[in-house]
Amino acid sequence: MTRILVVDDEPSLVRTLSINLRARGYDVEHAFDGRTALQSVVDSVPDLIVLDLGLPDIDGVEVIRRVRAASEVPIIVLSARHDSDDKVEALDEGADDYVTKPFGMDELLARVRSSVRRAASDAAHAATVRTPDFTLDFVERRATRGGSVVRLTPTEWQLLERLAATPGRLVPQADLLRAVWGPGYEREAHYLRVYAAGIRRKLEPAPGHPRYLLTEPGQGYRLRV
Repeated sequence: MTRILVVDDEPSLVRTLSINLRARGYDVEHAFDGRTALQSVVDSVPDLIVLDLGLPDIDGVEVIRRVRAASEVPIIVLSARHDSDDKVEALDEGADDYVTKPFGMDELLARVRSSVRRAASDAAHAATVRTPDFTLDFVERRATRGGSVVRLTPTEWQLLERLAATPGRLVPQADLLRAVWGPGYEREAHYLRVYAAGIRRKLEPAPGHPRYLLTEPGQGYRLRV
């Protein structure tokens, strides 16, 4: 069942959204402030977040920024802010859609369905990575190279999953460390060097001259496929 996290400090709106979403078969959780929302995402990443920008503790844009540091979960913003700068900032930080209050429930539900479909399609495309030298099946967690199975550790899989979510794009060191090891590890860059070297030994045709798992010194890593 698709799980949606509704984040808004208006109890009546949260109640209305929850009733309408549950009536359409969604599993709904809610949070009335940013800190609770972020903790909920840490505990178990939802399939979609519906997020108000005007939260009582942490601004919604900052919530988007922190979520995006570790997850690509779709985010639909709800906001009473009509200024185009607010919309641009939210979208630039990683929101997928922006709905201005007041809104029609049918319109919001249509946007929820669209975001869920798009996320499912993206996940299907990212489920398997194929290169001329190796294949990664993230659903079965099965890696092969030259027809032979390659054993990857759970941590190696986590790193590769995070990189494969945005193929070819640079993922900052701090984002990788936070996504795999958790908050508080953002400065432990040596973890990444050790695990990247291990992945290259197992998958790269020439580990000393990597073709796929690339390092941008002092910045981060990218998976070129």
